[in-house]
Amino acid sequence: MRFVGSYVMYTAFLFLVGNSVSLLAQSSRYNKLVWTDEFNYTGLPDSAKWGYDRAHGCPALCGWGNNEWQYYTWNRKENARVENGHLVIEARKEIYENARFTSARLVTRNKGDWKYGRIEVRAQLPEGLGLWPAIWMLPTEKKYGEWPKSGEIDIAETVGYSPDSVYQTIHTNSYNGMIGTQKVSLIPVKDLYRSFHTYAIEWTPEYIVYFIDGVRHQQFHNAQESTDKWPFDQDFHLVLNVAVGGNFGGKMGVDESVFPRQLKVDYVRVYQ
Repeated sequence: MRFVGSYVMYTAFLFLVGNSVSLLAQSSRYNKLVWTDEFNYTGLPDSAKWGYDRAHGCPALCGWGNNEWQYYTWNRKENARVENGHLVIEARKEIYENARFTSARLVTRNKGDWKYGRIEVRAQLPEGLGLWPAIWMLPTEKKYGEWPKSGEIDIAETVGYSPDSVYQTIHTNSYNGMIGTQKVSLIPVKDLYRSFHTYAIEWTPEYIVYFIDGVRHQQFHNAQESTDKWPFDQDFHLVLNVAVGGNFGGKMGVDESVFPRQLKVDYVRVYQ
């Protein structure tokens, strides 16, 4: 996910699957749990931990410029709730305000903001053409300016026309989807839509490493050259959402018969 730009150039993928190596989470340099939501309650997401980005996905109304179709609601159980030990973010086909779809975009901004650490999210991602679920991070203060200057860390995202695969991506001013230079891996994941999987990063001053189910994939190094290449020395917060359509998610159309669809999250854990 990102605030601006088309993903027409999002075809130059960096495939690193063959170089993946096993790495147990316990071996991380970060092992102190500093923030968590285990979703062992029922009702709306815990307001002490989660806020919402609100309104329509189109540029005129919200400014993140992906031409998405959904209206992001807030404090509405139909779109975001905790039940049966899981956070559920549900994209629905329904008329709401000026949109034909609803969903939710939860954020930890100013409730959970971190510089460096291990971020783990165990989730079951939804399937369907036109869906664009994402687990990602954005800078809280935008120290170096608006997107992409202050960076973006996409821990896991999928699009319905690329089934059974997860994108893990870094965006900076030098490396981003607007100019086709983003640092990205496309990882096949068995039983992606039928099972829960653990998506994680380990973020240090020297590198960001991506994991799926404890297996290491892409690693992005700090070249110590400029903030255009490494803006990741500031606080970031977590974003969880399900978009509908948009420049990337809707590139091959939207199957309106699949709704409703749910992103289910078993837990979020942050270690430093």
